[in-house]
This record gives sequence, structure tokens and C-alpha cells, in this order.
Amino acid sequence: MVFVFAGRAEMAFVPTKRKKSTKSVMRGSNQQQAGSLSADREPVGAKYYTKQQFKASPASTSWQSASFIPKQTAPGTSTNSEGKLDKTTSNENRTQGKACPQEKQPEEEILKVPTGPGPYFYISGSNGAGLVSIYCQSRGWQRIYDNRREDYALKWCEIKCRETYYHFKEGEQLLYQIPNNGVLTSKIGLLCCLREQERVLKKISRSSNSRLLKMEEFFPESFRLDLKDERNAFFELCKEEEIWICKPSCSNQGRGIFLLKNPASLNTLQAKLRGTEEHPLKKRVPHTAPQARIVQRYIHQPLLLEGKKFDVRSYLLIACTAPYVVFFAQGYVRLTCVNYDAASDDLTVHLTNQHVQKKNSLYSQLKDETVWQMEHFNSYVNEKFRKTNGLPKDWVLTVFTKRMQQIMLQCFLAAKHKLDRKLGYFDLIGCDFLIDENFKVWLLEMNANPALHTNCKVLRDIIPTVVHESLDLVLEVFKKRLKRQRVLPLEKLRHFVLLYHEDAADLGQKQPSKLRTGPCIGRFLRPQIGSTSRFGQSLAKGLQNSSKKLGCSRKKVVSLPGKSTNSPNSTTRAALRPSWKNPLNRYRARGLSRVQKT
Repeated sequence: MVFVFAGRAEMAFVPTKRKKSTKSVMRGSNQQQAGSLSADREPVGAKYYTKQQFKASPASTSWQSASFIPKQTAPGTSTNSEGKLDKTTSNENRTQGKACPQEKQPEEEILKVPTGPGPYFYISGSNGAGLVSIYCQSRGWQRIYDNRREDYALKWCEIKCRETYYHFKEGEQLLYQIPNNGVLTSKIGLLCCLREQERVLKKISRSSNSRLLKMEEFFPESFRLDLKDERNAFFELCKEEEIWICKPSCSNQGRGIFLLKNPASLNTLQAKLRGTEEHPLKKRVPHTAPQARIVQRYIHQPLLLEGKKFDVRSYLLIACTAPYVVFFAQGYVRLTCVNYDAASDDLTVHLTNQHVQKKNSLYSQLKDETVWQMEHFNSYVNEKFRKTNGLPKDWVLTVFTKRMQQIMLQCFLAAKHKLDRKLGYFDLIGCDFLIDENFKVWLLEMNANPALHTNCKVLRDIIPTVVHESLDLVLEVFKKRLKRQRVLPLEKLRHFVLLYHEDAADLGQKQPSKLRTGPCIGRFLRPQIGSTSRFGQSLAKGLQNSSKKLGCSRKKVVSLPGKSTNSPNSTTRAALRPSWKNPLNRYRARGLSRVQKT
């Protein structure tokens, strides 16, 4: 027979020869219902099998009582927040605390349960999954597909879940994405950090820290539309001949972006915002309000490559948060499919990311031409712009690269005191830069969970190197921190550049709490010898243990603590109770030596 509880798990029922009492049946039913309602409270030693696997097991016939084996849920059927596997669609800044969507994995992969000693790694989603899996398997690690398991060494998730961070074990595991990285990767979060930094710099002498730039030197003028004062200031400032770009605060891949190029579009936006603010339902139910947005001054005279608009994607790696160890990595150039025209209403003319460019009919023909290597970009600038604009040789690989590093470091310094810090957190952030016709460098945005796809030749050369070296550096820093060794020098540092290394002598820097010492630190990075029964115990062994428990006599033996019996297991349930819970103590107080049942 097959039972389905809450539409979540399929149970295989094995009939028994021995009659069970009504009380025990009711107890087992309650346990099943509790398990079906809360998947994150599954027994620690649970292993998942299909009904066919259970029937094929030679040990399945040794059961002497009714037993239930939960089957791994099929994609899209789980209802609890942590039991749902993550969606494959990339979303860089999903709100924390929401239920994790189901990861679409092939059924044969979901049913795989590694029986080796580990270490184990878990991946959800498709962004970079193949590269991370290849890296971990090359180190002898085993992949697990149940995101409720807590014995992983590395967890790489596209979508952040509150339960994942709640069960995270500091100093024992590695977890991709800092939980509140939105202070850097959301538009409003980054804007607030930079403004706060700007206010602090105005109060102190800027000459004391001349390396820091003024905000207007690298970040376009921006306004928040969710604040009434800033919204009114924006509508008073904007003029007819100016172009502004409106972006959702927490979105990626160009979703929800549009241009404001004329009074009609400004009036439409203003009326919509006013109507939303005055709507009575929005006041009563705040979470129904539209997503917060910002407007930025559009850089309408960008530098063009062969007549096309472009931007540059680079990477900021926060390899460790306790202490901070931050790196920079070169990325690639992203171009549009068609020539630039500031007056065009086609977003594929203005936005360079591949998700938007795929909507252009020419993308399939020009896909490989929309991505350039930095060396190709450097050669083009040397040939086309060096003499006419008085640029130094290799401007891209020298001046431009140093400027990107300076801006990225300044943004990190503005947010570092807000980021959650635990040993094992790490993050890879994509940073997008634009160069105008005067060769001024602008930071457009910073993105969590940047695209790691390899769908063209240039990306196949760049992305694997970025992912693998990132993991190399994360592991090396993590292991050195566990051994309390000096982080520098780094053996795995090849293509990345060290931007920031937190020193204990830094003034005003609050150091994270000291880690406890003991064998459990970093334990999930080591093979779990002797403890595989926790998640990967064989079915036969589990059934044998169950048979022994169920086949023993139901007669209770009552004896006083300290009294020995002929049984090897002489310690009774009463003896295991704490003294303040042991009912035998009150009989001792009365001078009785043994409890007699009436």
C-alpha cells in the first residue's frame, strides 16, 4: 500500500505478522503526521529510498513490524520552506526569509544518496552549478541533493533561505552568499552606504584619506522614489532635455528598467507614484506596495566600440568575513547587438546584459561578438583612441583597471561594517562599469549571484577560471584561519588581485568573536569516518537495529540504580532519569527499597 501525507511524501507500508496495539499504532501515526508537517525535523539518520529500491533490498524482509520509509519528494511538491529546493532561475537579490522554491533536478539525481564518508557539497539552481560540481568532485567530495541535510562542507545556493543561515555552523562549513549582501548589491543599499560614507568624509578632513573618491566622481546622480522628499526633489530637478533611467532596487537581468526621456513619461511616473501612495489598500497592507525604485542620471554619451554601447563586468570576491579578505578579478566586455542611438526606445540599444540582448533578433548571429576579452578591448583602445585622446599605452589594463579596483574597494569599505560576519561566509559579486566619451569611469551597479554561464567562447575561457580560483582562495583562507595561521602569502593566488586584508591592528575595527577550539572545527571538510550512519547508513543495518528493538520483550524490568542484573543492559529507563525526575527517590525517602506494582 502507498500512503500520501500532505501531498509531500510517499510511504511504503510493510505488513506485519505480529499484532500491534492500538496505542502504538496511534503513536506511529502521530509521528508520521509530525514528520510530514516539518521536514526540517526529519530523523538525523534518515535515508531516502524509492519503493522499488526498498522492495529490492534483501534486508527489507527482516522487518517484524509495520515501518514507513519516506520517499524523496518530487520536484515542485514540497510545502515547507526549507524542504523546497531552489528554483533554477537566477535572482540575485531575493528577499530573505521566503520559502525556498523547489530545485528542478532529474529524478534519478534526487534519489542519489552518497554512502561514502564525504566531504559533501550541495548546489541549488543552474548558475555555475556545473563548474562548482566539477571543482568539488575533483577534490573527492560527494554531492548531496537534499538541502535539509546539515553535514555539508560547501553549500552553493542561488536563492537565500533563512533556515540555511539559521542552521549554518560557523567554522565548520562554507556558505555562498553573505545573508545581508543586499547592503552592497541592491541599488538602494549601495546608494545608502555611499551617502553615509560621503557624510562621514565631509565631517573629517578628506586629505587624511585622499585615496577615497567623492561620490559624484564615480557614481551617477541618484534619487530614491520610495522617499517622498527625494521623489519631489527629483521631479523638480529633471528637465525636458535630460534622460534618466529608472531601476528596481532588488532586481537583475534588466527586469523592470525603463527610460524617462520626455515630460510625458515623467508625468506618467509621477501620477502612478502619487496614486500608489494615496491608495487606501496600500496604507493598510504595506507589503502590497510596489517594489522600491531609484532613478539615475543616464550617461547618454558613452564610449562606443564599433558604434555599439558596452560596459565591463568585473568581480569582487569576499573570500572571508572573519577576518575580511577581499579580491578583485578581471571580467569581460559586454556589447549590444545594434549601434547606439540615444533617442531609441529599444532597450536592447541601452542595456548590454545578455538577458536583454537575447530579445534582439540578431543575437543568435552575433552572440560571440557581444562579449570581448579584456585583452581584445585593450588592443582596440590602443589602436583607436590612444593617440587621439592622449591615453597611455595599455590604458585598459593599467589606468582603467586600477580605477575599477579603487571604486570597488571604496564601496566595500562603505558597507563592511554592515555585513554579517561569520567564518565560512563568502561571496562573489559582479560589478558593472561604464566609460563615457571622456574616458571617465562610472560604477553602474553591483550584483549578487552574478551570471556564470558559459554560452560563448570568451565566457568559456573566463568564467571557469573565476569560479575555480574563487573556491581555491576561499578554501585556503578558511583552512588557514582554522589553524590560526597567517593568511598571507596565498599559494592559490594567480589571476585575482588582493584588495583588502583586515589586520587586527586596524584602528576602530571591531574584531569578530574568537572561535571555539576543538575537533569539531572544520569537521565537515574532513571525511566523516565512523559517522556515516547519520545520513548514509545502509538500509540493512537500519532494519537490523529496528528488528532488535521491536523483537525484544515488552516486559519492563524495574530495578534501583546501582543494582545489577543478569542482563548486559542493566541500566533501566528509571535509572537514566535525572535525580529530580526519578520517582524512586520519594520511596527511598520513606525507607522502601523496591517499587511494587499493584
